[in-house]
Amino acid sequence: MPFVKRLHDAGFTDALAETLTALHQEVVNATLEQVSRNELASKHDIRELELKIEVLRSDLQRDIAESKSELIRWIIGAGFLQTALITALLLKLSSGI
Repeated sequence: MPFVKRLHDAGFTDALAETLTALHQEVVNATLEQVSRNELASKHDIRELELKIEVLRSDLQRDIAESKSELIRWIIGAGFLQTALITALLLKLSSGI
């Protein structure tokens, strides 16, 4: 094991160098296991999410535009109704005079 030898040459005891090497290997194995279980997002996963967000954003903008146009139609309709009612009331009042 070159790693153990390098630690031993740096002044570590054989037991300490072997323990440190074993711990290092455990950390590497744990990291590789996380990657293999797909706990980390890949570029493909991120791109898929970006595309989904873009679709949702465009759907939301479309829904907002539809709601806005519907609201405008209701306001205009209510304005015409008010005008018709006021006109009818004025005609009714003027005919009674």
